[in-house]
Amino acid sequence: MQRMLAAALAASMAIACGGDQDTDLNEDMSSDSGPVEQPAPDSGQGAVGRASLRDAQGNEVATATLTRSGQGVSVEVHATGIAPGEHGAHVHMIGQCDAANAFESAGEHLNTAGRQHGLRNPQGPHSGDLENLTVGADSSGHLVYTNATLRAEDLHDADGSALVIHAAADDQVTDPSGNSGGRIACGVIER
Repeated sequence: MQRMLAAALAASMAIACGGDQDTDLNEDMSSDSGPVEQPAPDSGQGAVGRASLRDAQGNEVATATLTRSGQGVSVEVHATGIAPGEHGAHVHMIGQCDAANAFESAGEHLNTAGRQHGLRNPQGPHSGDLENLTVGADSSGHLVYTNATLRAEDLHDADGSALVIHAAADDQVTDPSGNSGGRIACGVIER
């Protein structure tokens, strides 16, 4: 036992003093394919935003979490007070949710590449386009969609962004909003 402690202490001292054991240890741990690249500090996975979506009366009807993933940004929505059926859901370009103007203050869909609306549109999609939110008879629903064209930095630009739920299903083709109807809930995306 004393020999093991002495060996561990000697190895620690050599590493702390800049000895060659640190280099040897790294070489032993690396594969034949060369050094392992470390991700940039702002890449990888992690939460990039959240939103509390409220209806025109100010009731919280859904929450959303936006997470960076290797494929883009994943948007997860949990609805608890929305009418049953299919509802278009989109990231909009302005971080304002004024119920007095039917949430028009959120602007249009986030569209950093200047494309047309719709996940099935050959000239699309907008970077803010998402799949439809399906809400059951109990007024609850869940949506998880990873958008490869949505970037975390676009969510938090100078005027922010918002997540909006619409009254009707998004047909995923028709520009500019997929015939998804009025805006029934909105939430500013916060860091």
